[in-house]
Amino acid sequence: MNTSLILQNVLTPPVLFFFLGALAVLLKSDLEIPAPLPKLFSLYLLLAIGFKGGLELDRSGFNEPVIPTVLSAIAMSLLIPLICFTILRLKLNVYNSAAIAAAYGSISAVTFITAESFLYSQNIPFDGFMVAALAIMESPAIIVGLLLVKLAAPKNKPGSRTMKWGKILHESMLNGSVYLLLGSLLIGFLTGSFNPSGVNKMQPFTGNLFYGVECFFLLDMGIVAAQRLPSLKKAGSFLVVFAVVMPVFNALLGVLVAKFLNLGPGNALLFVVLCASASYLAVPTAMRMTVPEAKASYYISTTLGLTFPFNIVIGIPVYMGLVNQLIPIAT
Repeated sequence: MNTSLILQNVLTPPVLFFFLGALAVLLKSDLEIPAPLPKLFSLYLLLAIGFKGGLELDRSGFNEPVIPTVLSAIAMSLLIPLICFTILRLKLNVYNSAAIAAAYGSISAVTFITAESFLYSQNIPFDGFMVAALAIMESPAIIVGLLLVKLAAPKNKPGSRTMKWGKILHESMLNGSVYLLLGSLLIGFLTGSFNPSGVNKMQPFTGNLFYGVECFFLLDMGIVAAQRLPSLKKAGSFLVVFAVVMPVFNALLGVLVAKFLNLGPGNALLFVVLCASASYLAVPTAMRMTVPEAKASYYISTTLGLTFPFNIVIGIPVYMGLVNQLIPIAT
């Protein structure tokens, strides 16, 4: 493994601001981001990445890699929760296993954005259609998690038989992050095709501001992640190990699929990051609503307190090293 990649990733402003936020909690500083702003930053990042992805999709078109990559992304978001559930059932009950499995089968948009920034810093090209995979991978994992509860939960539990599937499908398919990503992707695609002057007008907003907003958002994420660390004690050593080992295992699966798809190094890294990341927003929201028997401290503390910082600090450069081993950059 090339340790210089890890050092280069750590010494980028977004990751350093993440550390700054985490350190503020550990040092008991009173630094905080006012409540409405993190939500605004999150919406901005989703809008900007979707819009830019739509522009890139307009430029590249629906060429051969797009459909196989998106279908493979859906397949991974169905397979990973099943693997995670099987492992988690060694120690946990059905409800906690299904909720955590759904979280690890879903994705983290911020981890994806951080991976894009890493690729920019390394001058490695990638395609905008990967944003479509990002948006599509979130929902299937939620549905698989809920199906696991319905099929594997004790039959005497009323909640296992009374799920309102219309509401569940609506929440998983049209939750805010998926809706904004896909909508922004479509707007970017249409703008690039029919209104090039609109692209220039959007550039200062979706281009120049992006890096600064990402730094501010990761500052807040550092604060939130550090606040979640005490909850890891409740999760126990099994889940602590799972939260680090499982992303690496999923990344290995992702590299093999990316190699099979003949993805370039940049697209391959983004695909791998999608497989290795875990949801700490959309899935917890869905699980709280539909699987109240699952302990939120388990699936939030593992994904946000450990897997998220592991991926953005160490995981991304490690995954890039794996990609370079199997998918060398053409010379």
